[in-house]
Amino acid sequence: MSTAHGMPAATASPADTVARFPAAPCASAAAYFGAYAKETVRAVASIEHSALDRAAAILLGAYTRGAGVFSCGNGGSAAIANHLQCDHVKGVRTGTDLMPRVVSLSANVELLTAIANDLAYEDVFVYQLQSQSVPGDVLVAVSASGRSPNIVRALSWARDNGLRTIALTGFDGGDAREVAEVTIHVDGANYGIVEDLHQAIMHALAQYIRQSRMTAEAISSRVF
Repeated sequence: MSTAHGMPAATASPADTVARFPAAPCASAAAYFGAYAKETVRAVASIEHSALDRAAAILLGAYTRGAGVFSCGNGGSAAIANHLQCDHVKGVRTGTDLMPRVVSLSANVELLTAIANDLAYEDVFVYQLQSQSVPGDVLVAVSASGRSPNIVRALSWARDNGLRTIALTGFDGGDAREVAEVTIHVDGANYGIVEDLHQAIMHALAQYIRQSRMTAEAISSRVF
């Protein structure tokens, strides 16, 4: 049994080791939003800048040599993985010499449910990687808790089979934080804030890579 966010229901919450938000009731939606924004700013400051640079280098290297990039996630993180495919294919290509090949392993509901039903939900991502990836490809795994078994299994298989691996995590990072080659970690214990920042990281990586292949004049005349 697991929660909607892919965490085993019988285990302790990953928030146990990170300061909780909210810690007390707010009197109004406006007050809650203000507190939410303040906590988001704090969480932004926790992100390691060198991890962003390493992840960008891995992705740009893949796009430059024509390697495949795969993304995956559960729940809200699945939406980020799907959005990554959009922005890292269409967005990065626009106005550059790059033609990224990006596939979200979370996007095909027919394949996902077939694997989950006939094999195991823990295999929904690794099974696809085994069929579609080759050494030198890249896996970007998005998991707020970092504990989802299908995420950890995909990262472990990718690492052991010659893929570069990037994880976006929150809370205490779980096993995903340790398995991935590069982890961009958000020190936060609120799913909304962690997922908001994972989405922002995904956008920033795409836009940084795009502008790195454009002239200053082209950047100033384009909408990002």
